[in-house]
Amino acid sequence: MTSPDAVPQNQTPEREPYYLTTAISYPNGEPHIGHAYEFVGTDVMARFQRLDGKDVYFLTGTDEHGQKMQQTAQAEGITALELATRNSAAFKAVDDEVLDISYDRFIRTTDADHTPAVQEIWRRMEAAGDIYLDQYAGWYSVRDERFFGEDETEVRPDGKRYATETGTEVTWTEEESYFFRLSQYQDRLLELYRTRPGFAAPQSRFNEVIRFVESGLEDLSISRTSFDWGIGVPAPAEGSGNRPTRDHVMYVWVDALTNYLTGAGFPAEDSEQFRFWPADLHVIGKDISRFHCIFWPAFLMSAGLELPRRVMIHGFLNNNGEKMSKSLGNVVGPAEWVEHYGLDAVRYFLLREFPFGADGSYSHEAVVGRKNADLANNLGNLAQRSLSMVAKNLDGAVPQPGEHTAADRALLDAAAGLLDTARADYGVQDYHHALEVTWALLGDANAYFAEQQPWVLRKTDPARMATVLYVTLETVRRVALLVQPVMPGSATRLLDLLGVAPSGDAGRTGASGAGPRSFAAWDEALVPGSSLPAPQPVFPRHEEPAAD
Repeated sequence: MTSPDAVPQNQTPEREPYYLTTAISYPNGEPHIGHAYEFVGTDVMARFQRLDGKDVYFLTGTDEHGQKMQQTAQAEGITALELATRNSAAFKAVDDEVLDISYDRFIRTTDADHTPAVQEIWRRMEAAGDIYLDQYAGWYSVRDERFFGEDETEVRPDGKRYATETGTEVTWTEEESYFFRLSQYQDRLLELYRTRPGFAAPQSRFNEVIRFVESGLEDLSISRTSFDWGIGVPAPAEGSGNRPTRDHVMYVWVDALTNYLTGAGFPAEDSEQFRFWPADLHVIGKDISRFHCIFWPAFLMSAGLELPRRVMIHGFLNNNGEKMSKSLGNVVGPAEWVEHYGLDAVRYFLLREFPFGADGSYSHEAVVGRKNADLANNLGNLAQRSLSMVAKNLDGAVPQPGEHTAADRALLDAAAGLLDTARADYGVQDYHHALEVTWALLGDANAYFAEQQPWVLRKTDPARMATVLYVTLETVRRVALLVQPVMPGSATRLLDLLGVAPSGDAGRTGASGAGPRSFAAWDEALVPGSSLPAPQPVFPRHEEPAAD
């Protein structure tokens, strides 16, 4: 009898959609390792969800409008669009050629489909009575694209006034502006935070947002007339009470934040693409947490649209404990890092060294330490030793295990539990803990291998040697499956050596959601007797190039 839930043989089950985004980068400068941190942190989440069978849509890109871009372009003697196109290409190249980022769309806010999305959300907010025209006067930071109150600024010894929070210069600005009634959303936002405590993380950053909203919200200026590089404000809706105006372009945060809706196909809410909304995860830096946790949900509430499920606020990456700065000369480019240490070592270090929601610091010694200790000595050495013994003593075939001892079962059971732990950790973007638990298991596996002494068993009990080697290889198989999102290249090579049949592409596309390298194959153990290729080192130790 056929189950009513059965899927016809000529169809496949519909996969659960999963939509995640990075913040879109402002391309008035070159991408640095801080950008790479966010891109990699989002990419591993996308790959994990694809390997776990989800229908993932991963959006990244560049935020190209605003006064900063216009001023930078004028200083270079080119148009703002020429500057945006050139610098956006640099960010895309880092994703494509340096970091192997598996995005589904690289959006630019100059893309043709973005303008109707932004103008539609504006119309909906206006129809809700939340947009009005007035005059604005205040201290404005071009770099931060925001106004600051008098008490949020200070005059420094050079006689100029700066925003105390960001350290950027501010100038007194007066102009006509449209405003969004943000003050009307204070109670609704606090109710959101109360009823959805996981809306943003980590808790320490989320608490800062909550305290800011509790202190009171002012209405938000959302248009400019002092520059024209942006999306024009649409004609006011009939009955809105707003008079027609000219020369207004949208304030950058209405424009920029709406890219997440554009990527989901908005305003075509009946489209196939819109099934991805609401976003499951926005990954952003701590400097823009207010915009994503206050402005963005308020805009969506006003427009009658569903809110994103979660905003993950990552920390900043420092160089040897110092904030990266051009003046200090300590800004590191992603390509430089990858060339020196290798892509997978960089990706692993960024996610293993410190929790994703905390500030972290990197140094040459720290990266080399992780590469040599965790990758070469721990995982790499375990795989190489066990595979080499199989090649030399068992004709290069997966061993036939005998009856398992308590030690065998303990290691296999611990390895089997890694996926559930990883799902829980990835669900809250705690990559650090997921990798910590995985490498603790590898420590146990290395201890097991040393205690069992298969090189001694080779002479005294060959059958037991085969069991020990099988248990070790099966443990390495599960680890290799699990680390595909973090180290796709290395994990792929390791799975090749284990004889796991190729399937998918280490989470790069939806093809990874099925087959022997997907998480669906977690319990599909290695088949005894299967032929294995000649073992090759996957994680070489880091050696500095010899001086000339």
